[in-house]
Amino acid sequence: MLILKNGKTVRNEIIDLVINGDIIEDIIIKQSMSDQNYPKEVDAVQDSQEIDLEGRVGVVDLEGRLVMPGIIDLHTHMRDPGLTHKEDFYTGSRACAKGGITTFFDMPNTQPPTVTAQALTEKIAQAARVSAVNFGFHFGASKNNNIDEIRRVIGSGQARSTKVFMNVSTGLMLIEDTALLAEIFKVGGLVFVHAEAEMIDKAIELNARYGNGLYICHISSEEEMRTVIKAKQNPALHNRQHPIYAEVTPHHLFLHTGMREASPEADMLLRMKPELKAQSDTAFLMQAIRDGYVDTIGTDHAPHTLDEKLAQLTFGIPGAETSLALMLTAAAEGDITLPLLQKLMSENPAAILGLTRKGVLAKGADADITVADTAVHWQLGRKDIVSKCGWSPFEGWNFIGRNYMTIVNGKIVYLDGRFAADLPERPAGRFVFQS
Repeated sequence: MLILKNGKTVRNEIIDLVINGDIIEDIIIKQSMSDQNYPKEVDAVQDSQEIDLEGRVGVVDLEGRLVMPGIIDLHTHMRDPGLTHKEDFYTGSRACAKGGITTFFDMPNTQPPTVTAQALTEKIAQAARVSAVNFGFHFGASKNNNIDEIRRVIGSGQARSTKVFMNVSTGLMLIEDTALLAEIFKVGGLVFVHAEAEMIDKAIELNARYGNGLYICHISSEEEMRTVIKAKQNPALHNRQHPIYAEVTPHHLFLHTGMREASPEADMLLRMKPELKAQSDTAFLMQAIRDGYVDTIGTDHAPHTLDEKLAQLTFGIPGAETSLALMLTAAAEGDITLPLLQKLMSENPAAILGLTRKGVLAKGADADITVADTAVHWQLGRKDIVSKCGWSPFEGWNFIGRNYMTIVNGKIVYLDGRFAADLPERPAGRFVFQS
C-alpha cells in the first residue's frame, strides 16, 4: 500500500490518496475551496515515513505539490521497431516517465509499418518487455489496401484507432484514393489523421459521411484551426455519431518560424511535419485552447539524433520530456488554467479512447498519477535529457514547474530526478487494452 499525503488538486483541494495495488482505494479531501480555514496541521494519515523506489509500503508527503491523474499522450513515435538508434520503447518510456506521462500511444510509421495484425502483436510484446509506462498503439492504414487487417485488429480490440496519412508520409502510408479512404473511415474505429490545409476539409467530409470519429493531429495554423472550429460549430459535421477532436502540439504552441530562421542550425533542428508557422498562429492556437476548441495536447514525440538533424533536412523533434513543463509554464504565466491543463492532458485523452479507469482521480480508478512542482524555476540542459536522441529544441529554456513524481499502476517509476530502476526486468507499464 502507498499513501500520498497533502497533494493539491487543480481545484485547490488538499487530498490524501490511498493506493492499494494498482488502483486508487480511497481519496480523503482534507481542505476544499469552500473550506479555506481548515487547519492545515491536521492530517488524515499519520506516521509519515520515507519510501524507496521499489514501491514497498510507505507514505509520501507531497507537501502541497500538484497531483493529477496521469498524463496520456495520444501521439508519439517511439521508433521501435526498425529505427531504434533514435529511440526505443525502453528509452522512450523513460522519457515519458520523466515528463509525467503515464500512458503513451505510438504511431504506426515504423519499419516495418504497423499495418498487419502480426506487426501490431510484435509491437505489443516488445513494449511489454521494457516499457516503464503504459502503452497503446494506433493501427496503420496502407495505400495497398489493408482493410481486412484493419477490420480484424479493430474488431479484436487490440486497437481502437487507425492512423491515416493524407499528406506527405513515407513508404506505404500516404493514401490519396478517396474510395479507399471511405472504406477506412467505415471500419477503422476512431480515425487519426495527418491532414493539412485542404486535406482537413476532406477528412471532415469523410468522417461526416462514413466515419465513427475523427481526430485531427497536430493542427499548426490559424487557418486550419478556423476550419476545425467552423466544423465543430456545425452539428451536421460534429455530433455524437461523428465527433471531431482537435490536437495541438507543444512545439506548435511555443515555437514559430522566427525562431527557426534565427540561425542555420535552428533552421535544421526546428523542422517537423507540419512545419512551424508564424507567431500569430501560435497565439491563435492558444486562444483556441482557452475557447474550448482544442481537445488534447499531443507531443508528436518524433526523435532523430542530433547528427541526423544537422546532416540533412530531417523532419521531427522530441517532446515527451518537456510537454508538461511547457504547459505548466503557460499556466504559471496565465495563458491557461490548471483545470484546463488537466483536461487537455489527462481527462480528454482518456475519454476519447475509452480508457474509463484512467484520466481521473477517483476511487477505483487506475493508480496512474502525475505529481508536479508548480513553482520551481529551472532551465533545461542537455545533461537532463534521457531520450536516446540526446537533445531537445527547448534546451536553455527557462521553465516554471516540472514533473516531480510519476506513478504507473501503483508503482513509483520516477521521483525527484531518479528512476525506479535502470534495468527493465520489472517494467511497470502495461498494454492498455489487455483484457
